[in-house]
This record gives sequence, structure tokens and C-alpha cells, in this order.
Amino acid sequence: LPPSALKRGPSWTRERTLVAVKPDGVQRRLVGDVIQRFERRGFTLVGMKMLQAPESILAEHYQDLRRKPFYPALIRYMSSGPVVAMVWEGYNVVRASRAMIGHTDSAEAAPGTIRGDFSVHISRNVIHASDSVEGAQREIQLWFQSSELVSWADGGQHSSIHPA
Repeated sequence: LPPSALKRGPSWTRERTLVAVKPDGVQRRLVGDVIQRFERRGFTLVGMKMLQAPESILAEHYQDLRRKPFYPALIRYMSSGPVVAMVWEGYNVVRASRAMIGHTDSAEAAPGTIRGDFSVHISRNVIHASDSVEGAQREIQLWFQSSELVSWADGGQHSSIHPA
């Protein structure tokens, strides 16, 4: 690709997305594996916290599912233990992270995806990732204060932690 192609078009848009390791993933000590996969993919971690998710956040986060029969069980499950919420930044991070986590139903999730490798049941599927750029913006604002997010330039081999 010519250098000009790298600067234009939606396929090169720098985005942010919310990724949350759910209580079963935290309990099974999968947080490090998730972080490693996102780092190796080249995405930048700009925010992270572990919390017992308040029902108010969960109710707003899952507002589209509130009429589903599984909604009460979903809220109980998501508040049953700590969640590790993260904001990742990178080119096409929303779409790429959805591909990385795999199908919601663990039986359908491809091997090599986070759910394909670690999920045991559709109701215990380890991880959440925003499903659209707009959804990501809404979810990030719900889970994080702007002061909890950092902007930093990843200089690769020329960063301050690597000698020149």
C-alpha cells in the first residue's frame, strides 16, 4: 500500500473499545491471557480497573437485553464477582476485538478465539467486547471517567523504556 492509503478511509480509523473480563474469567485467572492477546495484537491499553460492578452500571450496560428471559440471571452473574474492565485503543480495535473473542455461544466459538479456547457455556463466556464504535463510546463513558483513561504514544523500539 502507498503511504497515503494508510491515512485515509474507515479501515485505518484509530478507535477505542471496552473489553471486560467477566466474573468467570477473573475467577479462572484468565485476565493475563486476555491482556497478552490484545498486547500481542498491537493494541494499546489506555484504561483498566477491577471492580465489583454496581447493578446501576450493569442495568445500563445491558439495557438492550432487559426484556429477555435470561436478563435477571445475567445481572446476578455479572454482579457475582469482580470484573476487569479495560479500554483498548488501536486501528479497527472494535471489529478486531470481536473477532478475537469469538462467538457468544462457546459451542460456536472458533478455536484460537478467547471464547473458543476458554469459554465453557454461553452463560459463562469469559469476556465482553463492544459490538460497534458507537456502543464502545457509550460503554466506555459508562464504565470509566475520562480521568481514568490515558493517552500515550507507543514508540515501539524507540520508547523511553528501550535504550536507543
